[in-house]
Amino acid sequence: MIDRYTRPKMKAIWDLKRKYEIWLEVELQACAAFERAGQAPRGTAAKIRKKAKINVERIAEIEKVTKHDIIAFLESLMDTVGPEHRFLHMGLTSSDIVDTSLALQMTEAMDLILDGVEAFLAVLKRQAFRYKKQAMVGRSHGIHGEPISFGFKLAIWHEEVGRHWKRLKAVREDIAVGKLSGAMGTFAHQSPDIEEYVCAQLGLKPDPVSNQVVQRDRHAAFATALALLAATIEKIATEIRHLQRTEVLEAEEYFSEGQKGSSAMPHKRNPIVSENLCGLARLVRANSLAAMENVALWHERDISHSSVERVIMPDSTILIDYMLAKVTELIKNLVVYPDRMARNLELTGGLVYSQRLLLSLIDKGAQRKESYEAVQRNAMASWTGSGGLQELVCKDPFISQHLTQREIAGCFNPKYYLRHLDRVFQRVFRGGGQRTANQQKERRT
Repeated sequence: MIDRYTRPKMKAIWDLKRKYEIWLEVELQACAAFERAGQAPRGTAAKIRKKAKINVERIAEIEKVTKHDIIAFLESLMDTVGPEHRFLHMGLTSSDIVDTSLALQMTEAMDLILDGVEAFLAVLKRQAFRYKKQAMVGRSHGIHGEPISFGFKLAIWHEEVGRHWKRLKAVREDIAVGKLSGAMGTFAHQSPDIEEYVCAQLGLKPDPVSNQVVQRDRHAAFATALALLAATIEKIATEIRHLQRTEVLEAEEYFSEGQKGSSAMPHKRNPIVSENLCGLARLVRANSLAAMENVALWHERDISHSSVERVIMPDSTILIDYMLAKVTELIKNLVVYPDRMARNLELTGGLVYSQRLLLSLIDKGAQRKESYEAVQRNAMASWTGSGGLQELVCKDPFISQHLTQREIAGCFNPKYYLRHLDRVFQRVFRGGGQRTANQQKERRT
């Protein structure tokens, strides 16, 4: 299922042959830098580029003997490159190639993820405005609280996803560094000029200082930003699951013609997309923990991080790409039931308006303690089946002493709770959704 929804571009970034192609490009750019420094004859990089062939099977065959992937890769090039092969990898170490190449893969993957976030933001915005004034009950602890609107809920999600966009953009810049500083990172065998040239050609920045590896706090931040996005997707999916419960049924996942919910119970319409998203979020979060474990390496480096990153970086980026596609589709096609929202809003017989009653009493000069006790007394009576709250408070001597029947009735209007929505939406959407447009402009620059 994940394979079906993962964009080919995301899968291609982590393809084994693609990795070797990036390795070769880093080596070629280094060779071009050697030419500029007078360490290799002019035209060497061009000759190697023309002759070099990536043979995945041959690399695997050599690696069985060498037990070292970079050496196997370099030796495989000897089959086609010829005498110029000696100018490859001069004064460099394996991590120069691996870490610089991984940075390219991670930035390419993040660019696709940022595209997915922007598409999700656009859908959230559209649905937020569509349901801006659709009143529903707000819940805390799972218990009815006060009226909100469904559009308000969607606006909250939009704002949160917008924060993720900023975090992802920041970690994209943070990870876009390369290093060609040699075995211990001291540039003992090559000048920093080589590193600066190669990074510039690849669209990266030189790591200001590194040992044998780029420090793994950068990679941990990358994985953590993905985990935070996954957590928000799970939060949204969890809410959809609750709203789809039979007892609530205020919204549900789109159920297509011919779809089946259960092998045993033909009536079932289950929130399977939301449940899948909640499960996948656990994997992305777990991967972020593994990335944090990679930060502490022995001395100038060990390779305990390497095996981990070969799993978590492809997995997390591919999973997030899939999750973004699915949650965007989920919100875009969400089935909303306004009548059920209205019915549930009145399910408690007006208890959700208790605070407005309390504040109205205080506004009329009543003391808070006595006002709270009066409203609570009637609310508890209503809760146990003695009647609706409005009916009960109209008969209460303390309350009727301070509020007229008309003033009491006015407290039971859900529109009162939505009166500042325009102001809130202006804050979130910057007067018409300029955030997304500005984000896209920022990406281009």
